[in-house]
Amino acid sequence: MLNNLRDSLRPALEKIGKGFASTGLSPNFWTFVGLVFAMISAIIYGLGIEYGLVIGGILLLVSGFFDMVDGQVARVTGKISVKGSYLDSMFDKIAEGAIFLGILIGGYVEPYLVLLAITLSLLVSYARAKSDAINIKLQGIGIGERAERLLVIAVIGIIGFMEYAVIIVVIIAGITLIQRMVITTKSIQEKD
Repeated sequence: MLNNLRDSLRPALEKIGKGFASTGLSPNFWTFVGLVFAMISAIIYGLGIEYGLVIGGILLLVSGFFDMVDGQVARVTGKISVKGSYLDSMFDKIAEGAIFLGILIGGYVEPYLVLLAITLSLLVSYARAKSDAINIKLQGIGIGERAERLLVIAVIGIIGFMEYAVIIVVIIAGITLIQRMVITTKSIQEKD
């Protein structure tokens, strides 16, 4: 869903990409920076400290910003690569798993809800990867891609309603999984 907004934000995103590209640091560096912020966010959530939801949420938003920066730097510098795409995807899954683990350890939400949220989130990603493998593109398909899920966690968590945030993630990830499965199934050309 947020991926579909990128076209309208393209001029601003290109400016950001050029700014970060001017540092001379590689897109993979910015991917790693995003992962570091996500891991610190997960640790903060896991500690369950006072204002942990606020601090963890802000750090998660910063991580999301750098998750956008790496791709913009790659586009601006022409350094789009299979290796960079692989690292970005893997770091995204590591970060998402760590965030949910932090929420679980911090005791903000019932364990079964966290398990359901992470399972559905990973299945959404798997559905896209499996579809990509058979040349059916699903980027931008679904109401609960990774960016939306983590935005829900960060923002609703910051205002103090982490359990509701995780429930919303369960719902939107479930809907997205179904959307992706239906689209892929309809797109498959069966051989007789």
